[in-house]
Amino acid sequence: MAGTDFSNGFVAVDWGTTNRRAWMIDAAWAASAPVTDAEGILSVTDFPAAVAALRDRAGGRPLLMAGMIGSNRGWHEVPYVAAPAGLAEIAAAVTWVESGVGIVPGVSFIDGDLRADIMRGEEVALLGACAAASVECDGLVCHPGTHTKWVEMEEGRIARFRTVMTGDVFAALAQKSILSDLLAHPAPVDEAFLAGVDHALANADLTAELFAVRARVILGKAEAVNAASYVSGLLIGNDVKIGLGRLRADVVPVLGSPDLTGRFAVALARAGRETIERDGDTAFVAGMNAIAGALA
Repeated sequence: MAGTDFSNGFVAVDWGTTNRRAWMIDAAWAASAPVTDAEGILSVTDFPAAVAALRDRAGGRPLLMAGMIGSNRGWHEVPYVAAPAGLAEIAAAVTWVESGVGIVPGVSFIDGDLRADIMRGEEVALLGACAAASVECDGLVCHPGTHTKWVEMEEGRIARFRTVMTGDVFAALAQKSILSDLLAHPAPVDEAFLAGVDHALANADLTAELFAVRARVILGKAEAVNAASYVSGLLIGNDVKIGLGRLRADVVPVLGSPDLTGRFAVALARAGRETIERDGDTAFVAGMNAIAGALA
């Protein structure tokens, strides 16, 4: 609720599907190192107890939570804020589940009858990076992850976006598909990765090319050890091709964990774009601080 006392700091929580990360924010709004655990929403059976434990460890400070905790599979479903949405709209829609415990809403986007999209958690990092001036507040931003977000920012607000399930697809292929044995190999950014990126950028045959990966290995035309790198490049190249499809952007900020931003930066370079890599955790904390400041 507006007027919540943040003078002694608060706890910022990124509560995802499989993992949870929490930062202690002190009175000067400087963040501790994140505490990460496997208490994602799918593994928590008693949300009130889990939240109470977090507050106890934080000395009763307010708790500001974002991510899947506010989804229909989380603790309390918090309605999405419709794009275009900026800091003011997000802060105004924070849902206070109990005194001092708030959940940040996600953002939705609808374009006609067919195009619909949603995000939860990424909006905090995007608006935080904008508030901290680490990315331009106008133009295209890439937020890679399990579900990559390609976001068009306009005057500091999330105007339009599209999600690509690249991480999910790679995980599904690795866990239970005809390619599972091949994808057990490491997937470095190497020549095979670049070949996969280049193929995806030049062609529109993703599902056929995925099968061809196995066929080439069986017929002795490719090494099994290179398959995982090639598939990673193929999927990320396809992701980039989709993300660049609507808005011309010569420089694309890439926001997230360094291992992923580096891969996407390489793929974007193959597509002729410059990139600016920004740390997602830093942006998330900046976003939570900005939301808390709007609520204080």
